[in-house]
Amino acid sequence: MAYLDLQNIGKVYPTKQGDFEVLQNVNLSVERGEFVSLIGHSGCGKSTVLNIVAGLEKTTTGSVILDDKPITGPGPDRGVVFQNYSLLPWLTVWGNVYEVVDAVFPDRSKNEKESIVEHFLTIVGLWKHRHKRPDEISGGMKQRAAIARAFAVGPQVLLLDEPFGALDALTRATLQDELVNLMGSTGEEDEANGGTDTVIMVTHDIDEAIFLSDRIVVMTNGPSATIDTVIDVPLKRPRIRSEVINHPIYHEVKQELLEYLHGVPAVR
Repeated sequence: MAYLDLQNIGKVYPTKQGDFEVLQNVNLSVERGEFVSLIGHSGCGKSTVLNIVAGLEKTTTGSVILDDKPITGPGPDRGVVFQNYSLLPWLTVWGNVYEVVDAVFPDRSKNEKESIVEHFLTIVGLWKHRHKRPDEISGGMKQRAAIARAFAVGPQVLLLDEPFGALDALTRATLQDELVNLMGSTGEEDEANGGTDTVIMVTHDIDEAIFLSDRIVVMTNGPSATIDTVIDVPLKRPRIRSEVINHPIYHEVKQELLEYLHGVPAVR
Protein backbone atom coordinates (compact mmCIF):
# COMPACT_ATOMS: atom_id res chain seq x y z
CA MET A 1 0.00 0.00 0.00
CA ALA A 2 1.19 3.52 -0.82
CA TYR A 3 2.05 6.05 1.87
CA LEU A 4 -1.13 7.99 1.06
CA ASP A 5 -3.91 6.08 -0.64
CA LEU A 6 -7.21 7.48 -1.94
CA GLN A 7 -9.51 4.52 -2.61
CA ASN A 8 -12.68 4.90 -4.70
CA ILE A 9 -13.46 8.36 -3.39
CA GLY A 10 -16.91 9.72 -4.12
CA LYS A 11 -18.51 12.93 -2.83
CA VAL A 12 -22.18 13.86 -3.10
CA TYR A 13 -23.81 17.00 -1.71
CA PRO A 14 -27.57 16.99 -1.08
CA THR A 15 -29.36 20.00 -2.59
CA LYS A 16 -32.97 21.09 -2.96
CA GLN A 17 -32.83 19.93 -6.57
CA GLY A 18 -31.46 16.54 -5.59
CA ASP A 19 -28.05 15.02 -5.00
CA PHE A 20 -25.11 16.76 -6.65
CA GLU A 21 -22.17 14.45 -7.33
CA VAL A 22 -18.87 16.33 -7.21
CA LEU A 23 -16.46 13.37 -7.33
CA GLN A 24 -16.78 9.77 -8.41
CA ASN A 25 -14.35 6.86 -8.21
CA VAL A 26 -11.19 8.87 -7.50
CA ASN A 27 -8.22 6.58 -6.95
CA LEU A 28 -4.75 7.94 -6.28
CA SER A 29 -1.66 6.55 -4.59
CA VAL A 30 1.06 8.91 -3.36
CA GLU A 31 4.46 7.65 -2.23
CA ARG A 32 6.34 9.21 0.65
CA GLY A 33 8.48 12.09 -0.57
CA GLU A 34 6.38 12.81 -3.66
CA PHE A 35 5.14 16.22 -4.73
CA VAL A 36 1.82 15.73 -6.54
CA SER A 37 -0.25 18.49 -8.10
CA LEU A 38 -3.97 18.38 -8.92
CA ILE A 39 -4.89 20.43 -11.96
CA GLY A 40 -8.07 20.93 -13.94
CA HIS A 41 -10.79 23.43 -14.83
CA SER A 42 -12.80 25.21 -12.14
CA GLY A 43 -15.47 23.00 -10.61
CA CYS A 44 -13.61 19.74 -11.18
CA GLY A 45 -13.36 18.93 -7.48
CA LYS A 46 -9.65 19.59 -6.91
CA SER A 47 -10.15 21.44 -3.64
CA THR A 48 -12.74 18.87 -2.53
CA VAL A 49 -10.12 16.13 -2.92
CA LEU A 50 -7.66 18.22 -0.90
CA ASN A 51 -10.23 18.91 1.82
CA ILE A 52 -11.03 15.20 2.07
CA VAL A 53 -7.34 14.39 2.61
CA ALA A 54 -7.17 17.21 5.17
CA GLY A 55 -10.13 15.69 7.02
CA LEU A 56 -12.19 18.84 6.51
CA GLU A 57 -14.69 16.99 4.30
CA LYS A 58 -16.15 13.50 4.71
CA THR A 59 -16.28 11.11 1.78
CA THR A 60 -19.63 9.81 0.60
CA THR A 61 -17.95 6.65 -0.62
CA GLY A 62 -14.40 5.32 -0.38
CA SER A 63 -11.64 5.99 2.10
CA VAL A 64 -8.30 7.74 2.56
CA ILE A 65 -5.40 5.90 4.20
CA LEU A 66 -2.28 7.72 5.44
CA ASP A 67 0.63 5.63 6.70
CA ASP A 68 -1.68 2.60 7.15
CA LYS A 69 -4.21 4.63 9.19
CA PRO A 70 -7.61 5.84 7.94
CA ILE A 71 -8.21 9.58 7.89
CA THR A 72 -11.36 10.40 9.84
CA GLY A 73 -10.86 14.10 10.54
CA PRO A 74 -8.29 16.92 10.76
CA GLY A 75 -4.99 16.25 12.50
CA PRO A 76 -1.47 17.66 12.96
CA ASP A 77 -0.12 14.95 10.63
CA ARG A 78 -1.51 17.08 7.77
CA GLY A 79 -0.67 20.74 7.34
CA VAL A 80 -2.84 22.95 5.12
CA VAL A 81 -1.97 26.23 3.41
CA PHE A 82 -4.91 28.06 1.86
CA GLN A 83 -4.98 30.79 -0.76
CA ASN A 84 -6.40 33.32 1.71
CA TYR A 85 -3.55 32.93 4.27
CA SER A 86 -5.89 32.21 7.24
CA LEU A 87 -3.74 34.09 9.74
CA LEU A 88 -5.19 35.26 13.06
CA PRO A 89 -5.35 39.07 12.68
CA TRP A 90 -4.89 39.83 16.38
CA LEU A 91 -1.61 37.90 16.61
CA THR A 92 1.80 38.88 15.28
CA VAL A 93 3.65 36.81 12.69
CA TRP A 94 5.51 35.21 15.60
CA GLY A 95 2.28 34.60 17.49
CA ASN A 96 0.57 32.94 14.52
CA VAL A 97 3.33 30.36 14.22
CA TYR A 98 3.92 29.91 17.95
CA GLU A 99 0.21 29.35 18.63
CA VAL A 100 0.17 26.27 16.41
CA VAL A 101 3.54 24.94 17.61
CA ASP A 102 2.39 25.32 21.22
CA ALA A 103 -0.84 23.41 20.52
CA VAL A 104 0.83 20.55 18.64
CA PHE A 105 3.80 20.12 20.98
CA PRO A 106 2.39 20.68 24.51
CA ASP A 107 5.12 18.56 26.12
CA ARG A 108 8.05 20.52 24.73
CA SER A 109 9.74 23.29 26.68
CA LYS A 110 9.10 26.94 25.89
CA ASN A 111 12.67 27.28 24.63
CA GLU A 112 12.25 24.33 22.26
CA LYS A 113 9.04 25.75 20.84
CA GLU A 114 10.55 29.20 20.43
CA SER A 115 13.52 27.65 18.65
CA ILE A 116 11.18 25.94 16.16
CA VAL A 117 9.37 29.22 15.45
CA GLU A 118 12.64 31.10 14.99
CA HIS A 119 13.99 28.41 12.67
CA PHE A 120 11.09 28.49 10.23
CA LEU A 121 10.53 32.26 10.31
CA THR A 122 14.20 32.66 9.48
CA ILE A 123 13.98 30.21 6.56
CA VAL A 124 11.06 32.10 4.99
CA GLY A 125 12.71 35.48 5.59
CA LEU A 126 10.28 36.82 8.19
CA TRP A 127 12.44 36.94 11.29
CA LYS A 128 12.87 40.73 11.05
CA HIS A 129 9.09 41.10 10.68
CA ARG A 130 8.07 38.74 13.47
CA HIS A 131 6.48 41.46 15.61
CA LYS A 132 4.19 42.73 12.86
CA ARG A 133 0.52 41.79 12.57
CA PRO A 134 -1.02 40.48 9.33
CA ASP A 135 -2.47 43.87 8.37
CA GLU A 136 1.05 45.34 8.51
CA ILE A 137 2.64 43.01 5.95
CA SER A 138 2.19 42.25 2.24
CA GLY A 139 0.29 39.35 0.73
CA GLY A 140 3.52 37.55 -0.07
CA MET A 141 4.72 37.92 3.51
CA LYS A 142 1.39 36.65 4.82
CA GLN A 143 1.74 33.54 2.70
CA ARG A 144 5.31 33.08 3.92
CA ALA A 145 3.96 33.15 7.47
CA ALA A 146 1.27 30.60 6.58
CA ILE A 147 3.87 28.31 5.00
CA ALA A 148 6.20 28.64 8.00
CA ARG A 149 3.29 27.81 10.31
CA ALA A 150 2.47 24.67 8.32
CA PHE A 151 6.07 23.43 8.20
CA ALA A 152 6.77 24.24 11.86
CA VAL A 153 4.68 21.34 13.17
CA GLY A 154 6.33 18.81 10.87
CA PRO A 155 3.21 17.38 9.19
CA GLN A 156 3.55 14.08 7.39
CA VAL A 157 1.75 15.57 4.39
CA LEU A 158 1.57 19.22 3.35
CA LEU A 159 -1.62 20.23 1.52
CA LEU A 160 -1.51 23.40 -0.58
CA ASP A 161 -4.72 24.88 -2.00
CA GLU A 162 -3.77 27.45 -4.66
CA PRO A 163 -1.21 28.85 -2.19
CA PHE A 164 0.23 31.42 -4.62
CA GLY A 165 -2.87 32.12 -6.71
CA ALA A 166 -3.56 35.56 -5.25
CA LEU A 167 0.00 36.83 -5.66
CA ASP A 168 1.67 38.73 -8.48
CA ALA A 169 3.86 36.76 -10.87
CA LEU A 170 7.20 37.85 -9.37
CA THR A 171 6.16 37.11 -5.78
CA ARG A 172 4.64 33.81 -6.85
CA ALA A 173 7.88 32.69 -8.51
CA THR A 174 9.91 33.74 -5.47
CA LEU A 175 7.67 31.79 -3.10
CA GLN A 176 7.76 28.73 -5.34
CA ASP A 177 11.56 28.80 -5.13
CA GLU A 178 11.38 29.27 -1.36
CA LEU A 179 9.02 26.32 -1.05
CA VAL A 180 11.51 24.13 -2.93
CA ASN A 181 14.31 25.33 -0.63
CA LEU A 182 12.19 24.83 2.48
CA MET A 183 11.37 21.26 1.56
CA GLY A 184 15.06 20.57 1.03
CA SER A 185 16.22 22.29 4.22
CA THR A 186 17.79 20.28 7.03
CA GLY A 187 18.33 20.97 10.69
CA GLU A 188 17.56 19.76 14.17
CA GLU A 189 14.07 21.22 14.05
CA ASP A 190 13.22 19.35 10.84
CA GLU A 191 14.42 16.05 12.27
CA ALA A 192 12.72 16.62 15.61
CA ASN A 193 9.41 17.37 13.94
CA GLY A 194 9.56 14.39 11.62
CA GLY A 195 10.14 16.49 8.51
CA THR A 196 7.79 17.35 5.67
CA ASP A 197 8.58 15.78 2.33
CA THR A 198 5.20 14.75 0.88
CA VAL A 199 3.05 17.42 -0.75
CA ILE A 200 -0.28 17.59 -2.58
CA MET A 201 -1.02 20.92 -4.25
CA VAL A 202 -4.08 22.25 -6.06
CA THR A 203 -3.23 24.71 -8.81
CA HIS A 204 -4.50 26.20 -12.06
CA ASP A 205 -0.98 27.17 -13.10
CA ILE A 206 0.59 24.69 -15.55
CA ASP A 207 4.10 26.12 -15.20
CA GLU A 208 3.88 26.02 -11.41
CA ALA A 209 2.74 22.40 -11.51
CA ILE A 210 5.62 21.35 -13.76
CA PHE A 211 8.28 23.21 -11.79
CA LEU A 212 7.23 21.83 -8.41
CA SER A 213 5.76 18.38 -9.09
CA ASP A 214 6.94 14.82 -9.51
CA ARG A 215 3.52 13.91 -10.91
CA ILE A 216 0.59 15.97 -12.15
CA VAL A 217 -2.96 14.62 -11.75
CA VAL A 218 -5.34 15.97 -14.40
CA MET A 219 -8.99 15.97 -13.32
CA THR A 220 -11.94 15.65 -15.69
CA ASN A 221 -14.52 18.42 -15.82
CA GLY A 222 -17.24 18.31 -13.19
CA PRO A 223 -19.75 17.35 -12.10
CA SER A 224 -18.96 13.71 -11.28
CA ALA A 225 -15.29 14.50 -11.81
CA THR A 226 -12.59 11.88 -11.60
CA ILE A 227 -8.95 11.50 -12.62
CA ASP A 228 -8.39 11.83 -16.36
CA THR A 229 -4.68 11.02 -16.42
CA VAL A 230 -1.51 11.25 -14.36
CA ILE A 231 1.56 12.78 -16.01
CA ASP A 232 5.08 12.14 -14.73
CA VAL A 233 7.57 15.03 -14.54
CA PRO A 234 10.95 13.26 -14.83
CA LEU A 235 13.10 16.27 -13.94
CA LYS A 236 15.86 15.72 -11.37
CA ARG A 237 15.94 17.53 -8.05
CA PRO A 238 17.04 19.98 -6.82
CA ARG A 239 15.45 22.06 -9.56
CA ILE A 240 16.78 25.41 -10.66
CA ARG A 241 14.17 27.51 -12.44
CA SER A 242 16.45 28.83 -15.19
CA GLU A 243 17.48 25.27 -16.06
CA VAL A 244 14.03 23.71 -15.78
CA ILE A 245 12.21 26.13 -18.08
CA ASN A 246 14.73 25.47 -20.85
CA HIS A 247 14.72 21.69 -20.49
CA PRO A 248 13.12 19.68 -23.34
CA ILE A 249 11.15 17.59 -20.80
CA TYR A 250 9.58 20.76 -19.42
CA HIS A 251 8.20 21.69 -22.84
CA GLU A 252 7.05 18.14 -23.55
CA VAL A 253 5.09 17.96 -20.30
CA LYS A 254 3.63 21.44 -20.85
CA GLN A 255 2.46 20.50 -24.33
CA GLU A 256 0.86 17.32 -23.00
CA LEU A 257 -0.96 19.26 -20.27
CA LEU A 258 -2.18 21.86 -22.77
CA GLU A 259 -3.55 19.07 -24.94
CA TYR A 260 -5.48 17.53 -22.03
CA LEU A 261 -6.75 20.79 -20.55
CA HIS A 262 -7.36 22.98 -23.58
CA GLY A 263 -7.36 20.68 -26.59
CA VAL A 264 -4.16 22.18 -27.97
CA PRO A 265 -2.76 19.64 -30.46
CA ALA A 266 0.58 18.22 -29.44
CA VAL A 267 3.56 19.14 -31.60
CA ARG A 268 4.84 15.91 -33.10
